[in-house]
Amino acid sequence: QVQVAESGGGLVQPGGSLKLSCAASGAYFRAAAVAWYRQAPGKQRDLVASITSGGSTYYADSVKGRFTISRDNAKNTVSLQMNSLKPEDTAVYYCNVSWWFNNAWGQGTQVTVSS
Repeated sequence: QVQVAESGGGLVQPGGSLKLSCAASGAYFRAAAVAWYRQAPGKQRDLVASITSGGSTYYADSVKGRFTISRDNAKNTVSLQMNSLKPEDTAVYYCNVSWWFNNAWGQGTQVTVSS
């Protein structure tokens, strides 16, 4: 019933910017916490950033100061603005929408930072 879809991934040069979007269908989006995770080949899926229903944000140390997470409840979307991208940011980025009773994952979107 709940559908989550990421978009905006692609190939970008080091130092460049990219904006990811997470769109969610289903009830109670405004009450959900939304988090971006990423998983590089052969590595663990790690939390990148999250935002609560109230707008409080968290960032992993590796992206702090470079990434910004925000939400637009009217559009049922959460964005991840990624600036000053580094090769180590290369990964599949996943959106997770979480309520107290359930959570849902998107299919992921590939971000490649390379010259």
